[in-house]
Amino acid sequence: MIDRLIAQALEWAAGHHDEGRYSPVAIGFHWGMAGLVAFQLGWGWWMGRLPVGGEKVAAYEVHFAVGILMLLLVIGRLTWRLVAPDLINDADKPGWESTAAHITHYVFYLCLFGLPLSGWAMVSATARDTPLAAAGFIPWPLLPMQDLSNRQLWAIEAAAEWMHWGLVLTLLLMIPIHAGAALKHHLIDRDDVFHAMLPVVPQPKPKRTRWQRRWRALERRVGSTATRLWRGLLLPTDAGRRRP
Repeated sequence: MIDRLIAQALEWAAGHHDEGRYSPVAIGFHWGMAGLVAFQLGWGWWMGRLPVGGEKVAAYEVHFAVGILMLLLVIGRLTWRLVAPDLINDADKPGWESTAAHITHYVFYLCLFGLPLSGWAMVSATARDTPLAAAGFIPWPLLPMQDLSNRQLWAIEAAAEWMHWGLVLTLLLMIPIHAGAALKHHLIDRDDVFHAMLPVVPQPKPKRTRWQRRWRALERRVGSTATRLWRGLLLPTDAGRRRP
């Protein structure tokens, strides 16, 4: 029964891939996560400026509830990606851009897993008597830290807080890179990458534009400069090794 459902899901997703777009499940996960990330960043910024009191505590509870919802969604997203592999499109062409895109996705997964987990650790270390709820209504347990000393709990809380802030800064760096790459695919490369994740946006007609010519010229110059610098670093070393 389960095998049959998986086969049907794969066939259904493949039908959307044949039409040059991601499946509705993948699109829903992507934009749902994007919306939650935007909410959490804005809410966290506002929450940090509240004075200590009941309103701040309530804001933290909302932040935690949405964070656990993010964790559940990213687990679902990764599970769906393993069951129904993503669409192969122009972003998967060989080259440095494809490598950069894959690295970006790995970093996003690191952030989307690490942020709720580090927040969960902070709450578990500092609010051991507070009932938790995922998405505001699903009972959620604390991490098992009951037998730890106060010193150990504060050390865990401090490490988790540093991790949380580091991942927030990483996410703030990766979002414009990811969005800029998507716009570059749509406006300069004029390929199917942006349309595949947002089908309501029509795919542009493939043609060589002025911006595309400028980008390719810049790409060649940067590549040539990097090659010369790399050779300049290696050749003196190689020459020195060949000397008797």
